[in-house]
Amino acid sequence: MPRIAAVDREQRRQRFIDAAWRCAASRGFRDTTIDDVCAEAHASKGAFYVYFDSKRSLLLALLEEDAAVLDDLMAALERRNITAVERLRRFTKAMLDRGAEQATVQVRTDLWTASLTDPVVAQRAGELVAKRRAVLREWVQQAVDGRELVLHAPANALASLLLALGDGLMLHGSVDASGFRWPNIARALDDVFAGLAP
Repeated sequence: MPRIAAVDREQRRQRFIDAAWRCAASRGFRDTTIDDVCAEAHASKGAFYVYFDSKRSLLLALLEEDAAVLDDLMAALERRNITAVERLRRFTKAMLDRGAEQATVQVRTDLWTASLTDPVVAQRAGELVAKRRAVLREWVQQAVDGRELVLHAPANALASLLLALGDGLMLHGSVDASGFRWPNIARALDDVFAGLAP
């Protein structure tokens, strides 16, 4: 019986997270209130506080869920029998594809804003970025060692650049949606990798 209760508890918590994503897509996370999330989840404010102690803890839950999606993608790419460069290309392309997901863009934009003023959010975001950077750095080094790429900078520099590219373009897209087209960015990325080929 306790196991069923734990599953039920997780499903109820997930309802708030899913509702927060929907609210973020329509009005941005910063402008979303706890009342908005509760209304979207068809749940009471008291129920919200069973799972989250604040709006910040909900933002951290969204951050964790977003990170889990990227971690799963990286793990799937690790299992594929593809070159290191292809892993890098596919991961970066997936990051760019996320720029078309309005909720993801809104939450990531608000996350970066919150990171400037909230040390708890900044620390957790930094830990998750560092984890992804370490994996990308390893892939870059594998590509260099396998003579798939010619790189005159440390592997960490290209890993950092690829991560910043995804987040930076999301931020730019949220400010000026007509400033660029995502398919063109993907083609430009292919040109970058081609330029680094031996």
